[in-house]
Amino acid sequence: MTAVNSGPRPAGTIDRVRNGLVGDFLPLLVDLERSSGSHLWDDVRGGPVLDMGMFFSSAPIGHNPAAVRTPAADRALGAAARTKPSNPDFATSVLDTFVTDFRRVMMPDAMTHLFAIDGGALAVENALKVAFDWKGQVADVTDPAELTVLHLRRAFHGRSGYTLSLTNTDPAKTRGYPVFDWPRVAAPARGEDGGPDPDGDELTAEEVAAVEEVTRILAADGHRIACFVYEPIQGEGGDRHLSGRFLRAVEALCVRHEVLTVADEVQTGGGLVGRRWAHEALGLQPDLVAFGKRLQVCGVMGGRRVCELRTNAFVTPSRISSTWGGSLVDMVRFSLLFGEIERDGLVERADRTGPVLRAGLDRLVAGSGRLLSAPRSRGLWGAVSVATPALRDAVAAWALDEGSCVLLPCGTRSLRWRPSLLVTEEELTRSFDVVDSALRATGGRP
Repeated sequence: MTAVNSGPRPAGTIDRVRNGLVGDFLPLLVDLERSSGSHLWDDVRGGPVLDMGMFFSSAPIGHNPAAVRTPAADRALGAAARTKPSNPDFATSVLDTFVTDFRRVMMPDAMTHLFAIDGGALAVENALKVAFDWKGQVADVTDPAELTVLHLRRAFHGRSGYTLSLTNTDPAKTRGYPVFDWPRVAAPARGEDGGPDPDGDELTAEEVAAVEEVTRILAADGHRIACFVYEPIQGEGGDRHLSGRFLRAVEALCVRHEVLTVADEVQTGGGLVGRRWAHEALGLQPDLVAFGKRLQVCGVMGGRRVCELRTNAFVTPSRISSTWGGSLVDMVRFSLLFGEIERDGLVERADRTGPVLRAGLDRLVAGSGRLLSAPRSRGLWGAVSVATPALRDAVAAWALDEGSCVLLPCGTRSLRWRPSLLVTEEELTRSFDVVDSALRATGGRP
């Protein structure tokens, strides 16, 4: 490819972008051509920046990976970029390749239907529409306005219509917008304040109380509840790891009351947790799975009880659809990236490399003088809590400004790690060293 940028650009370029477009821009001007692997190239400082965020976990194998830099990749991406067909209505060979690759690499056997759309929130929203349609037919609901969605506290499912009624993390994201009063229950988890091992066998007292709360709600209103939607790990809510034992208990109750289960894996899907999907790692059997981010393409997979209804929304014409049904360019990129992920066993590599991340987080916490706490991880997905929100923000700012390392916040006082599936032990170690130096420099520790 021909390079577009040829050298450092003034910081004023960032100001022009900020003044012309709504966004929460970091003080970086990213050179897409020179960024590589686990490093962004920043044109402002004229050098590389170690990236532990990967565009909010949407670059699965890093920046400018070899898979997208071959002549064949150039041709495939260029051909897909020259037009933007309405995919739900016009089949192409590109679409065929994507569907074939996605079903082979990412779809569990129990998932039989696939729907694509732009944006993670709309992926969740269409999963809810499938559930509303299913419940309306199965329970013979005469007034769809009576249908509700059971969901968890501290959840983030997006900022569009239906999902605004589910999201309840930062009030700034929902305040003042009309929402539905749908049932919301406790979400016991290992999170910012620590908590029990999410992989243990016995329900904790907090989980028992939450299951009892769900039991009461379903007994009273199960005939109105279309689905239970959950994130296996609540990322925006503070990297809160829900346990398989808790979610399986709720899943069993939902089956009993004819309520579908929806795994929102927009953030957790794609291999970073050491499995294709977090629900697989937790031993869950969702009826619907929303996906996006790392997979380049967003959408919904459906199966299990959805398919028991022959007239479900996946098979009824125009019941769910959109003009574009996702982007062909994104679909080509998925096939290129996940072809390499499949060929080189990178999901399995994430599982093997996960202990390196966790050991580093544990050492950081142990040496922080109680300024860090609650190390938590699954595969290469990790986080630590910082003593205060102000110190968290100061550490993240120093890490970028002085340590040339992107570490993104989550929850009220946590730092998260979302590296590439190809991250090295040396790169992880450097990120830990930057946090340690940041704590010293910001006055957090001597």
